[in-house]
Amino acid sequence: MKILIVDDEPLALDLLRAQLAQIPDVEIVGEARDGDAAIDAATRLRPDLVILDIHMPYRDGLQAAFDLKAAHGRHVPAVIFSTAHADHAVDAFDLEAVDYLLKPVRLHRLRQAVDRVRSQQMRASVEGSEPVLAPTGFWAPTRAGRRIRVMETDILRIEAARDHVLLHTAQRSFLLRMTMAAIAQQITDPRLVRVHRSAFVRLDAVRTIIRRAKSFALELFDGTIVPVSIRHRAVLDRMTAAD
Repeated sequence: MKILIVDDEPLALDLLRAQLAQIPDVEIVGEARDGDAAIDAATRLRPDLVILDIHMPYRDGLQAAFDLKAAHGRHVPAVIFSTAHADHAVDAFDLEAVDYLLKPVRLHRLRQAVDRVRSQQMRASVEGSEPVLAPTGFWAPTRAGRRIRVMETDILRIEAARDHVLLHTAQRSFLLRMTMAAIAQQITDPRLVRVHRSAFVRLDAVRTIIRRAKSFALELFDGTIVPVSIRHRAVLDRMTAAD
């Protein structure tokens, strides 16, 4: 079994490395210290299992696990979370994690979790089935201190807010610590398009194309006006062609 281990704490990686060395038929194929690096490593190395910390720089473990499911289609690696915090267990199992290990991780618990992955792989092999692609989206924090999954299909527009982005749905808006460049790399819905360096818009949410003297803008059904930059004006051709 090929395993990728991910944690921003070197001592935690050392412990995982030592413990996995005591479990037969496993191979550590890579290590990463943040969520972004985990996505890159999983794409390159295609592990069978990712052991993932939750609180990490850039992209946290929950978002990384969610994005792994989106990026790998039907070939999704199994995920085991390893964290010092017990309060994310519900979110972890909502992501179909195989197990949720609390630090300091005990060897017998790690062995149980790895054996559970092995059993799932054997069943999938016998049944000829593989994990199914989940709809893509983003984990956004709430004021109550929890995280809520915002699906791409629910997003009407996205706007830049310095080093954050605002995800606007029909019901409410969510502030997420991400750059527009990172958002652009993760979006897979062809109906959610970039119209400006600081804005994405869902084509289905557009009521009117506004033509001005030297520029264009889009009026959405909720009354929001979003400018269209020259660089992204090809979106207008796509919209009118679709009509």
